[in-house]
Formats: sequence, structure tokens, C-alpha cells
Amino acid sequence: MASHSSAAIAHTGNNPFLRFVAALSTLAGWCSAAMIVAAVAITCQMIIIRFVLNGSTIWQTEAVIYLVIAATLVGLPYVQRLRGHVNVDLVPLSLPSRARFVLAVFTSVLSITIMAIMLWYGYEYWHYAMDRGWRSDTVWGVRLWIPYLSIPVGFGLLLLQLIADFIALLTGTDKPFGLE
Repeated sequence: MASHSSAAIAHTGNNPFLRFVAALSTLAGWCSAAMIVAAVAITCQMIIIRFVLNGSTIWQTEAVIYLVIAATLVGLPYVQRLRGHVNVDLVPLSLPSRARFVLAVFTSVLSITIMAIMLWYGYEYWHYAMDRGWRSDTVWGVRLWIPYLSIPVGFGLLLLQLIADFIALLTGTDKPFGLE
């Protein structure tokens, strides 16, 4: 059985673009994990402040919400790189190799198109919040462009990973649906 690192090398081959995107997706995964750890630490701090010291919290709940959402969005390319999303492979398994390849190309192009649209509107929403100076309606009053930045960053990195997966499929570096 191949180790995780050799599976990653086999998935990118010697293609520098695929290796760069894989490294970027891995970095995004680490950032996502750090955001989850920060959210847990802030939650623990909030519990101590509220229930042990009987104090009030101002920013903690909102920060945790933004961190978890950002971790989810920024972690998308890493999960895609590892093929960690839910995958139903009944149809690809039953198809011959040529039809499987055509289906993989079709689903890749469709995924890239959808993520490009999500990136476009996510960037537009983030830019609109930044230009208008939106702030949250809480006591903390965080400038919303900061947490909203995770929308175009997450979808942009996922789009880049999907393009890399498509290139790997077309060059034969990766098999359709990861099936032999």
C-alpha cells in the first residue's frame, strides 16, 4: 500500500504546475486546521470567562463563527486534493474506460464552471462589503470584508485545484475518478 506522500507524488507526477497547486492546497489545509484550533481555543477561553470568572464576552462567539466558516472554505482545495469529498462511484465503476474518461472530463468541466461562477460572485460580494465599509451589527463591529475574504480565497483555491485535477486527468497523471 502506498504511503500518503507517495500517493501525492503519483498524483502530481513531475509536472511543476501540479506540484505547485498541490503544495498550495496543502498549505490551505494547514491554515484551515489552524483556524479550527484557534476556534476551539477561543471557545475554551469564552467558557472560562463566562462560567468560571462570571464575565461577559464581546467578540468570541462572532470570531468562532467566522473562523469555522473560513476554515471550511479555505480547506476545500485540500479536501479535493485528497479526494475527501463524498464520492458515489457506482456509475463510473460500471462504465468502460473510454466512457469513464468522457464522464470524468464532463464532470471536471462542470465543476470548474460552477466554481468559476462561485468565485466571481464571491469576489463581487467581498468587494462590495469592502467598498461599502460594512461592519457587523454586534458590539465588536468587525469590518466584514475581513471574514468575507475567505469566500473568494476558498473558491479561488478550489478552482485552482480543480483545474490541476483536470490537467492531471488530461495528461494521464491521474486516472478518471481515481479508478484503474
